[in-house]
Amino acid sequence: MLICLTASHKNAGFDVLERLSSTAGGAGPRLLAGHDAVRGAVVVSTCNRFEAYLDLGTPDGESPVDAVHGAIRAVGEVAAVEADELRSTFDFSHGNDVAAHLFAVASGLESVVVGEGEIAGQVRRSLERARHEGTTTPELERLFQRASQTSRSVKNRTGLGSEGRSLVRLALDLAESRITDWAGTRVLLVGTGRYAGASLAALRDRGATDISVYSPSGRGSKFAASHDLPSIDRRDYARAAAEADVLVTCTLAEHFVVDRAVLAEGRERLAADTAPVRALDGAIVPEPAAERRQLVIDLGLPRNVDPDVTEITGVELLDLETIKIHAPLEEFAATDAARDLVRRAARDFGEAGEELDLAPTVVALRSHVFDVLDAEIERARRRGDDGTTEAALRHMAGVLLHTPMVRSREAARAGEQRAFIDAVAMLFGVTADAGSSADATRETDAKDASGRRAG
Repeated sequence: MLICLTASHKNAGFDVLERLSSTAGGAGPRLLAGHDAVRGAVVVSTCNRFEAYLDLGTPDGESPVDAVHGAIRAVGEVAAVEADELRSTFDFSHGNDVAAHLFAVASGLESVVVGEGEIAGQVRRSLERARHEGTTTPELERLFQRASQTSRSVKNRTGLGSEGRSLVRLALDLAESRITDWAGTRVLLVGTGRYAGASLAALRDRGATDISVYSPSGRGSKFAASHDLPSIDRRDYARAAAEADVLVTCTLAEHFVVDRAVLAEGRERLAADTAPVRALDGAIVPEPAAERRQLVIDLGLPRNVDPDVTEITGVELLDLETIKIHAPLEEFAATDAARDLVRRAARDFGEAGEELDLAPTVVALRSHVFDVLDAEIERARRRGDDGTTEAALRHMAGVLLHTPMVRSREAARAGEQRAFIDAVAMLFGVTADAGSSADATRETDAKDASGRRAG
């Protein structure tokens, strides 16, 4: 059984999302340890959502509630958030609703900026991290791979994935009212994290050319070289931060990389380094660096910027909480078309999964028929059959199996798997062990292949 626990900008406070996001890297293995029924986990964490996709080994008809509570406790332990708070925050999806939700998320339909492009890559990287941590399962692999296919389909077949839809671009749109000329604006990009490349591209699209980069983790030089930018040394960071007209932060650091102290120190150094100017009365005074206007755009989660920067005269902070308030309304035509594609993809995913659920019974029936077939062929051989009877029996077995195979697919699509399973058990006395279905499949396929070679 697939389930999903979701905390997002729609149902969770920024502080909770921040704590969940900062610990997402270790959540997957902890979720597996949270309850015996949890067979696999993939965690999707972005600046506006934390989601845990779980594959539960819960038998049909058995409640998943205990496993869900165990998963919530595990997340709470990792993020240092009370389980009761998470229970009142998380939205819960199960069954085919999980596919519908993930496909919508991967397609940008659940983002702050509907249709934003970064989320598809974040979903894909979540699966890659789960593979690295050893927490994925075949069913989760199928779910996430289909999500990536659906997001590409939405992008290619609707206008929703058009150029320019992103949180970064929305932030810069909001900054337009403070910037008169991007070409004359000095920009410092702090960080080389998830939004650094997108931020740089969006800045250049607006005409910004005076852009430099600083990385608290020391990766600034490599990023600067690959993007043709000057890199700021750690010793010069405070001064460069104070000198910039716009700071854009996008690091994965779990501490503030810009705060009041950094800007204050930088302004003092800038004032000391600035050539003095002569006032009208002839007095020599320094240029008033402390009064200059600065815009700080914080795209980090956890927060990259301490809110105390606004205590400095002339500094304005634009953070994710502010940005999401100004998210544009959906473009209804494109959104409706995208949601229709998502619904159909989720339905197809569910139908394929339901057919897979019948696989153990189908395999058991085929194995039963081939066992009977092999016994009859052996008796015919003992009677001296020249192969004619064997060929006829194999042909008859194939004809007899054709109709049950067709009916199994029809039952799966109609949601009548239980009726098919009960019918096979009543007519043939055959029941399936789902845990041994893979071995049974290989055994039956081998018999089938042998029969085709012999026939």
